[in-house]
Amino acid sequence: MARAVLDTPIGPLGLVASDTGLSGVLFDARTLRPEGSSPVLEKAARQLSAYFDGGLEAFELPLELHGTEFQRRCWLALRTIPYGQTVSYGEQARRLGLGPDAARAVGAANGSNPIPIVLPCHRVLGADGSLTGFGGGLHVKRYLLEHEGALLPLG
Repeated sequence: MARAVLDTPIGPLGLVASDTGLSGVLFDARTLRPEGSSPVLEKAARQLSAYFDGGLEAFELPLELHGTEFQRRCWLALRTIPYGQTVSYGEQARRLGLGPDAARAVGAANGSNPIPIVLPCHRVLGADGSLTGFGGGLHVKRYLLEHEGALLPLG
């Protein structure tokens, strides 16, 4: 596995990839030691930089996802939420063919998303439109949604 640290407007992001897929985007990666290199890692760094520069709305990266079948289904479904738009956890559950009572299970799966931003779990909100849990913190979730035009900036 290759590792790199990418400086971004939300702080240093850690990137972890093999030669075949991106397996991790880590928040607050100040302690991550860069190690090795891979074409996937380099492509991920370029695409994330372009995203933060405002020039990329959809990632085209091979992924190496490690999780349960349910988690992988939830994570991959995140790719269907367009840039600049949001859905509720209940809506994501409905899109997966699950009942509204599955919203919490979908939220838990999203909470363990190993590739945030690329698999945009920040685009999923509470049923009332509120910002709810996010691994990078709610201030980062708000930043990403404002960056994409899905939320108006605060005062």
